[in-house]
Amino acid sequence: MTETATTSTYRIPGATGDWEVVIGLEVHAQVTSKAKLFSGAATDFGAEPNTQVSLIDAAMPGMLPVPNRECIRQAVRTGLAIDAQINKWSRFDRKNYFYADLPQGYQISQLYHPLVGEGALTIDADEKAGIAAPKRICIERIHVEQDAGKLMHDQHPTRSYVDLNRSGVALMEIVSRPDMASPAEAGAYLSKLRSILRYVGSCDGNMDQGSMRADVNVSVRKPGDPLGTRTETKNVNSVRFVMQAIEHEARRQVDVLESGGTIVQETRLFDPDKGTTRSMRSKEDAHDYRYFPDPDLLPLELDDAFIAECRASLPELPDAKRARYEGLGITPYNAAVLTADVETARWFDALLDAGAKPVQAANWVGAELFGALNRLGKDIEESPVSPSQAAELLALIADGTLSNTLGKQVFELMLETGQGAGAIVEERGLKQTSDTGAIEAEIAKVMAANADKVAEYRGGKDKLFGFFVGQTMKAMAGKANPAVVNELLKKALDG
Repeated sequence: MTETATTSTYRIPGATGDWEVVIGLEVHAQVTSKAKLFSGAATDFGAEPNTQVSLIDAAMPGMLPVPNRECIRQAVRTGLAIDAQINKWSRFDRKNYFYADLPQGYQISQLYHPLVGEGALTIDADEKAGIAAPKRICIERIHVEQDAGKLMHDQHPTRSYVDLNRSGVALMEIVSRPDMASPAEAGAYLSKLRSILRYVGSCDGNMDQGSMRADVNVSVRKPGDPLGTRTETKNVNSVRFVMQAIEHEARRQVDVLESGGTIVQETRLFDPDKGTTRSMRSKEDAHDYRYFPDPDLLPLELDDAFIAECRASLPELPDAKRARYEGLGITPYNAAVLTADVETARWFDALLDAGAKPVQAANWVGAELFGALNRLGKDIEESPVSPSQAAELLALIADGTLSNTLGKQVFELMLETGQGAGAIVEERGLKQTSDTGAIEAEIAKVMAANADKVAEYRGGKDKLFGFFVGQTMKAMAGKANPAVVNELLKKALDG
């Protein structure tokens, strides 16, 4: 692989000077499909061991694989979402090796002719993370392959058990160029890629369930030097762990090189409890997998109509949605927050469709809704308040029926009861009043009870105005229109 030029300022200090880190990621994403890549077996997460295994997955003699059209479709849609080359002709190869959880003795993959060629995605600037400007990360390829099973070492004191539920599950392997130069860039790339996969619907992105994991390739060098020897840390299953693995592995390599050692090209594992990597096996540079075209599978040949259907099925993607939100007057920060996760974006789109004003809605979601959901420990799709209910609440605030303070009270009652804002306002008499006669009467009482402060205000203590506003709002139980209170108070105190 070749790399693109980097302008990253991330450096690892060493006794002999600063070092750069060069990072590439190979992301394995489980394709969203009700069946496996070459069989009709189910793919439900958490099923009892060996309950989702067909005769093909178990490699029974005479069983022939048949490609799952939906898995191919989802991989093509993913390629289109990253503006990648879709190869109309691709081929499956056998990668031959023995392992106890690989019944066939080989993995069906795509080495020489992948389904998807070169593409790219752009990570956003993040000054806090040290990403000074947007950066384009090139993606070399996406190929589809079948997953292996799983060895279970904790079920018996002296034996390992084999669970073949994952055997044959469809994976997309998304291979980046070594274009990332800091843990923050790698984290941003993985987050952006996960977001795109979830928007497209080709992978659920549940890293904690193993449906998305990353092999992390890391090397270090002095600035301007050629690429160093890399190591590969396998199967890292969170963005935070990927960043930790890079930080530790880069530091370890610098320490080895500065002490006169050499980096061994090897496969390593990440220990999330210790935040460290450890050697797993020497890298298979000399390992002969004896790749050859799978004789049981014809090449995949895609026509223009199939690719056009895949393209037409794509939703509005994160970058386009973010630009649209900004075009509605929403701040870049709020637009980025609202589009980072597909469920949040869908909820917000439903809120706009229900008639909410974009800027008011974005501010309310970012502050009130997110705050409440964090407090309740819920995701946005579990929100007790629906988009249509939220739109009703925001409309009552916008037309002056509710003040911002009353709006917060009504929102809390909506969370507790599940009722709509209008019903709560009517039942509990929470409507904001703009009745000037009632407000003027309360102002008169407040001024009479605080004659000394009225004198001080009229003597030049302008800051006391806030005191009178507070006292009047308190007397009106928070139901007075603040704008009307301010206007009438000014008139009374200056009169």
